[in-house]
Amino acid sequence: MSGTQIYIPRSKQRHTRPPQAKPDRKRDLRIWWREIDRWLLLFVILLMAVGTLAVAAASPASAGRLSTSDETLPDLYFFWAHLRWQALGLLVLVGTSLVPREMLRQGTIVLAAVMLALLVLVPFIGFEVNGARRWIRFGLGLQPSEFLKPAFAITVAWILSWKLRDPQLPVIGASGALVGLIAMLLMAQPNLGDAVLFVGAWLVLVMLAGLPLQRIGMLMGAGLALLLLAYLTYDNARNRIDAFFGGPTAYDHVDLANRTLTGGGWFGSGFWLGDNKMRLPEAHTDYIFSVIGEELGLLVCAIIVVLYLAIILRVLMRLVDEDRLYIILAASGLVALFGGQAFINILVNLQLFPSKGMTLPLVSYGGSSTIAQCFTIGLLLAVTRRNPYLAREPLDRKFAALKEDEQ
Repeated sequence: MSGTQIYIPRSKQRHTRPPQAKPDRKRDLRIWWREIDRWLLLFVILLMAVGTLAVAAASPASAGRLSTSDETLPDLYFFWAHLRWQALGLLVLVGTSLVPREMLRQGTIVLAAVMLALLVLVPFIGFEVNGARRWIRFGLGLQPSEFLKPAFAITVAWILSWKLRDPQLPVIGASGALVGLIAMLLMAQPNLGDAVLFVGAWLVLVMLAGLPLQRIGMLMGAGLALLLLAYLTYDNARNRIDAFFGGPTAYDHVDLANRTLTGGGWFGSGFWLGDNKMRLPEAHTDYIFSVIGEELGLLVCAIIVVLYLAIILRVLMRLVDEDRLYIILAASGLVALFGGQAFINILVNLQLFPSKGMTLPLVSYGGSSTIAQCFTIGLLLAVTRRNPYLAREPLDRKFAALKEDEQ
C-alpha cells in the first residue's frame, strides 16, 4: 500500500555522521609560516649559529680542563654534544610555536606546577656542581629553574590578566607570593642570580599590569632589603659582591674573563688561536662571551649584543597593536627573562656585574639551558602569532570599552 509506513526499531536504525575533515598538515604549516614573526625566527637562528661557532672555539679549553687521568675528552666533545642539543632544541622551538595558544597556556601552567615541585625537591635529591645544588638526575641532568622561567612568565601573565574580569581580585599579591616562594627555593641551592632574574621579570609584569608607582617603589625597596639580607646570610653572595666592589684579584674568574674578552682586540686572535681561554673555567658556558671576544673579536661580540637587542625590540614591536592583556604580559615576561639573562651574562664578562653563574641564552653550551631557551622562543613565536589580514582594535579603545561596560 502506497500510504503504509514501515516501522523500523530505533536500535536497528543506522545513524550516519557527517564525514570529518582530515587534518591538513601542509595547510597548517602554511598558516603557521604566514602568522609567525619570521624576522624574530631569523634573529634566533643567527644567534644559534654564532653559538655553534662559539662552542666549537671554547670546546678544547673545557675538554682539557675536565679531562681526567682515566678519561681524556676529545677537543670537540662539547661541540658535538651542543649540536645534538641544538637539533633537539629546534624541534622543541618549532613544535611549541605550532601549538594553539589556549592549549599552550594550559600545558605551560601544568609545567610550572611540575617544575615548582621539582624545585622543592632539589635540596634533597639534587646533585651538586661547583658548590651549588641545582640539578636533578633523570638519566640526564635536569635543572628545574631553567624550565620554570618560561612557565613562570606565562603563569604570572595569566594571573595578572584576571584583573580585567574583576579589578578587586588580589592578583598582585597572588603573583607576589608565587615569586617569593620561587626566590626562597632558589636561594636554598644557592642561586642568587636566577632569584634576581625571577623577581626582576615579575616587577616588569606588575608594572605593565598597572601597579601604582608608589607600590612599585615599595616593592623595589623590599627587594633591596632582601638583597642586603642575602649579602649578610649567604657566604657565596657576599664573596661575589665583595669581589665585585673590591676589585678583581689577579687570575680570578672575572678578571681572567675580562682579559680573555679584550685579548683579541677588535678582530680577534683567530679561531682556535686563543691562549687565555685555556685557563678560563666554564669557557663553554658562563664565560663563552669572553672566548668569542678573544678568538673572533670585539666586533663579533657587538653583533651578538645587537642580535639580542633585535630580538627584544622585535617582540615589543609585535605587541604595539596587540589588544589582549594576557598576550602583552606573556610576551613581555618571556622576553624580560630571555633578555635579562643575556645581559647579566654579558655584564659579568665585562666586569660590570657580580659573577652569577648564568649561561648566555642560545649561545652557551647546555642541555637544560638550550632546550629551555628554545622552548621560551617557541612560546614567544606562539603568543605573537598574528593573521596579517586581520585588523585589530587599538589597545586604548579596548580598555575604554571595558571601562564603559563596568559603568
